[in-house]
Amino acid sequence: MMSPSPLTSGTVRIATRGSQLALWQAHHVRSLLLLAHPALVIELVVITTTGDRILDTPLAKIGGKGLFIKELEQAMLDDQADLAVHSMKDVPVALPATLHIPVVLAREDPRDCLIAACPLAALPLGAVVGTSSLRRRSQLLVLRPDLELRDLRGNVTTRLDKLARGDFDGIVLASAGLRRLGLTAGVVACFEPHEMLPAVGQGVIGIECRRGDRRIEALIAGLDDPLAHDAIRAERALNAALDGGCQVPVAGHATVGEHMISMAGLVASIDGKRMVRATQTGPRSAAAALGTAVGRELLAAGAAELLAEIGTL
Repeated sequence: MMSPSPLTSGTVRIATRGSQLALWQAHHVRSLLLLAHPALVIELVVITTTGDRILDTPLAKIGGKGLFIKELEQAMLDDQADLAVHSMKDVPVALPATLHIPVVLAREDPRDCLIAACPLAALPLGAVVGTSSLRRRSQLLVLRPDLELRDLRGNVTTRLDKLARGDFDGIVLASAGLRRLGLTAGVVACFEPHEMLPAVGQGVIGIECRRGDRRIEALIAGLDDPLAHDAIRAERALNAALDGGCQVPVAGHATVGEHMISMAGLVASIDGKRMVRATQTGPRSAAAALGTAVGRELLAAGAAELLAEIGTL
């Protein structure tokens, strides 16, 4: 019997946050890698990030979702890990020059969901709804201007516990995380994209590694999903054109077909009273260019002024 090659054997170290969802994602990638390369030894390197430690302050005030990945990236830069597994909606536009995300997995449901005793329209006047996202906040206020929106931090189970003890009348979470953890029992509705446009990258798991690490790049290459990757190219190009992030209500979602891709983008004021939308369709081969074009259309239609105003708050 032939021995495994050095490429497909040995140890691979996966950097991950310690939350239940992050660990699910890391174990999922581990399982896929072992299915493809059974001789590998795969270790999880669990890291507590700044975003995990600071739970009493809105993300928008402490630097955005990039706080969930910078320590994972440092572990790779310090050769303490070989790759990191991320929710793509947490990944900022700019990555360290020596790192990249060559692989994304097939997309889970990208929609946002309401967990409550009744649908949004049936919640009482002035109902208290929890969300940590300015994007969700602005779009919720379009649907229900009377809502009292309160910041909601913590992992998925912590947020569900806060709802269960009566701190909120409802909370809004990503469907993908709830589905992955088997926690969809309390979902009363999922918002379609025309009601609440998802975050850039929502529902997609990305694998980041050192640029030029040929062994790791070869090991993970077979896990890449072309449809999801083209969607991510378009959405992240939109985000780059807007210089968007957690600090501003920016949304972007790409729908990918066999040959074409449709990209929708949105920028809103925090109070939801002003909103700019744009949608364009083009060939999949030009996914990034399409995302950039939608971003530029939004800027020309008034998003530049909205972003400037939000930046001064």
